[in-house]
Parts: sequence; C-alpha cells; structure tokens
Amino acid sequence: MAVSPAMLRRFDVAGPRYTSYPTADRFVEAFASEDYAQVLRQRDAGARGHALPLSLYVHVPFCASLCYFCACNKIVTRHHDRAGDYLHYLAREIELQVAQLGHGAAVSQLHLGGGTPTFLDDDGLRQLMGLLHSAFTLMPGGEYAIEVDPRTIDESRLKHLAGLGFNRLSFGVQDFDPQVQKAVHRIQPAAQVFDLVTAARRLGFASVNVDLIYGLPRQTPTSFDRTLAQICQLRPDRIALYAYAHLPERFKPQRRIHADELPDAASKIEMLSRSIAALTAAGYVYIGMDHFALPGDPLAVAKRQGRLHRNFQGYSTQPDGDLVALGVSAIGRVGATYSQNAKTLEEYCDLIDQGRLPVVRGMALSRDDVLRRTVIMALMCQGHVDFESVELAHLVNFAQYFENELAVLAPLAAQGLVTLDGRSITVTPTGWFFVRGVAMVFDRYLQVDRNRTRFSRIL
Repeated sequence: MAVSPAMLRRFDVAGPRYTSYPTADRFVEAFASEDYAQVLRQRDAGARGHALPLSLYVHVPFCASLCYFCACNKIVTRHHDRAGDYLHYLAREIELQVAQLGHGAAVSQLHLGGGTPTFLDDDGLRQLMGLLHSAFTLMPGGEYAIEVDPRTIDESRLKHLAGLGFNRLSFGVQDFDPQVQKAVHRIQPAAQVFDLVTAARRLGFASVNVDLIYGLPRQTPTSFDRTLAQICQLRPDRIALYAYAHLPERFKPQRRIHADELPDAASKIEMLSRSIAALTAAGYVYIGMDHFALPGDPLAVAKRQGRLHRNFQGYSTQPDGDLVALGVSAIGRVGATYSQNAKTLEEYCDLIDQGRLPVVRGMALSRDDVLRRTVIMALMCQGHVDFESVELAHLVNFAQYFENELAVLAPLAAQGLVTLDGRSITVTPTGWFFVRGVAMVFDRYLQVDRNRTRFSRIL
C-alpha cells in the first residue's frame, strides 16, 4: 500500500468535510427568511427552460431510540403521532417554497435523511412522497434515496419504499460486533442486515450503501477486521467509512459513552489503514474522503469520467445544480447562497405559523468565495484543477491569485500527495486519501482562523 500508518498519523488533523464552501459554521443570521425568498424568486425568473434539475433534501428528525455516538439533529421519541404533526408543517413549508420557486420544478435527486426517515410509517411516507409529487416534477431516471435504520424495517416495508419510487437505500450499520453495539446502544444482528440487503436486491433497488464507523467504544483493529470481512461478504454497492469524533461537550448523547473504552489514536489509525487495505483488496474503488464503491456503481463510473459532484449529502453523480432543503435544521444551496432552517422544532413550526420560510441563517457568497469553491470542489471531486479553466470562468490569473496557496502545496507535492506542473494541480492516488487536507490549503477562512476544534479530524 502507498498509504502507510505513519503517513495517516502525519495528516490526521481537524478540518472541514467540504460538503460546501464556505462551510456551514460560517453562516450568519443576517441572511434569513426574506433573503432566501428573494433567491427563490430570482431562480424562478431565470430558470424557465434552461435551469438544471433540483436536488431535494428532506430532514425527518425523529428516532425511536438514542444511539450514543450520534451527532445528528434529532428528536428521540416513541410517540409516532408526532410524525403526523411534522408532516403537516412540512406540507406548509413546501407551499411556502413553491410560492416563490414556482410549481412543478424538475427534480433529479431526492434524499430523505435524519434522524430516522423510516420512523415514518408506510402511510406517512406515502403522504410525504405525495406532497413532493404535487409540488415538484420528479424526473424518470433520477436518484431517489432514503436512509434506513435496519431495526425499523422489513421486506414488506422495503417493497413499499420501492413502490413509492425510492431506488437507493443507505443502511446504518456502524459495526457488527455485539459488544460495540451494546456500548453505543444500537443492537442490530448482522443477519438482519444481510436479509434486508438480499431483499433489496431482489426488489430491484439500484444501489445499496452501508455506513460504518471506526473509533467507537470497545472497537479494536482485530474486532473491526471481523466487521470488514462481513461487509465484504455482504458486498454493498457503496460503503461510507466514517471516523467517530468524540465531542461530548457539543453532543449530549456522547456523554453516555465511556471515554476509557474508546480506542487510542494509534488503534484508530490502524483500523483505517486495515480498512483501506481490506476494501481495496475486495475490489472497491476509493472514491474520495471516506467513500468506496464497486467499479460498476455509478459513483465509481462518475469518478472515472470526471463527473463527480459534491453537496450536503456527500458525493453525487447528479449535475451541480441547486439543492432545496426541507424540514427542521435542513441546509440548502440555491445559486451563490446557502441557507439553513431553524434547528429546533419549536422555532421551525413557529416561523411557519407566521407564514414565513423557516430559514434562520445562511450566506451570500462573495466573488472570492465562489472562486475558491470552484477550486475546492474540483479537488474534492475530480482531484484536478486546470488553471486555464478557472481563469476563463473567474477572470483571474491563477498563479498570481493563489501564489501563497501554491507555495503551501509545494511540500505536499514533495511528499507525493499532489503534482504541480505550472498549469494544473493533480491529486495523486495516495493524495486522494488526504484530499481534505489538500482542499484546506485554499480555504481562506481557515487561513485567518486557525481554530479548527469545530471540525472533525480528516481521517
């Protein structure tokens, strides 16, 4: 392997995930509901006949039980009747958005996240999809995905999801080891996941993703090897391999995790190194950051063809269009702006009761922001930046504008992570494993604010 544990240790620093640039921690309350409404109206006015299809994200915050590692915006409850009230407010938010955006906008990508979207029962999911179909035009051949907690679903519910138009599933697995599952309060036997994936393939789902987390309590490199062996046997189309970030001061559920049961830094690095080796040996293509895919999966094909994009849901094969976000805490991107809905259910509902879009913070990007976003996303998605293309699109001299950044890249080039030829930057196969660190070089906000404690570590 070109990636050694020593190299992993050297680049194990905190940094953004770059699902956006600037990152969400830079959003401001000065950008709120009326600003977002104006952006939607401008899109509607300029979109007729030639806008790229939208992506939609819908946040369902409810979970029936608490996973101790979780850092998502969620509401833990066993009162499923709360979902009905939430759907009522989602319907009203959709009306408010469509009133500005225009009815029937084309959609090529949908993602239901949470929380636990499958907290909604079959009728609730049918109602939600009906709301979306009535307001938007979901295009044939689009990617329609839902995050699934295996404990909340069976084959009959999978069949129901397929009937509603979902063609992609993401199963939260994290780890198959019973002791680890007990330590994080998420018991789900491996056989349950295997049965669901088998059923999903039988029902014709186009892609199945599995989420794993390394660095959880009671994990060891040897125990995680066993989980990896089971995952390779399961052979999902895609795998997301995340590092657990223990931040109990920010995320209250993590206070239930015993810090003395967490693997040390050396063990985490070894888990990552062995995971990379196991998954690549099993035939998976390393997409970037923490994502792997089988060679025939559209994500791997898009990487080979230079068509990868990135949004708040991670890597995507869809065109780099606007993302409309619905639900509490959801983050969207329209044009050169970002917006985020209220993070608490009470504030979200209160704003909608006032007849206002529930956006409470966001950002209008400057010319420098847009330029740097172009460079960072090119690195994160294609692993290549062509200076002339950037110069033509943004009317700058790349070498002059980014003189300091190119100087910072020189040591990374010496270490074999990137190549520089005076006309372009190319991330090497080894450098792909540290692509966040390469992208951070062009982050102006990090240059003036070196306090990175708000971010997870990049490995």
